[in-house]
Amino acid sequence: MPLLEVGHWIVAGLFTLTLVWAAVSDIRTRTIPNWTALAVIGLFVLLALLNGWVWAEHAILAGFIALAVGVGLYALGVVGAGDAKLFAAVALFTGLDHLLPLGLVTSLVGGAIAVVSLALRPRRALVMFALGGKGDFGRGIPYGVPIAIAGIVLVWAALLNLPGSPIQLVRASLGVVRSNS
Repeated sequence: MPLLEVGHWIVAGLFTLTLVWAAVSDIRTRTIPNWTALAVIGLFVLLALLNGWVWAEHAILAGFIALAVGVGLYALGVVGAGDAKLFAAVALFTGLDHLLPLGLVTSLVGGAIAVVSLALRPRRALVMFALGGKGDFGRGIPYGVPIAIAGIVLVWAALLNLPGSPIQLVRASLGVVRSNS
């Protein structure tokens, strides 16, 4: 196995471990440590050094777009600051081409977690619907978990070049088909 490929596997493994740590922290304390987003950014820099910086400008643009959207959602009270920072850091790994799939997979996983959470506590769901969402329902969904899952799935699917990967499935569902001609 070439040294460059070994480097990619090491970075992907460290990326996965870092995101798992962020997700577990978000579940336990409802906070995502700043060091996890910084570690993901550091791993991106390492990946850019391995591959050359030519492709990095699109990835950095994806990170800034994700950060801008995350800050907007934070200002609206939809997500936490840690969620916004972690999503932006993960967006560096997906780049512009896969920023939309990252957002969609994150949303779908977050929605699935919300549905399971409500199904496990049906009384809470009934109160939420009766009050029109105006009551105090706890701390909500730890969005570090869906961000971590989406990032890990997309990075490993790309690394393993899996057919039918989430990237290809999202493109197909949106009607975006690229021909090889």
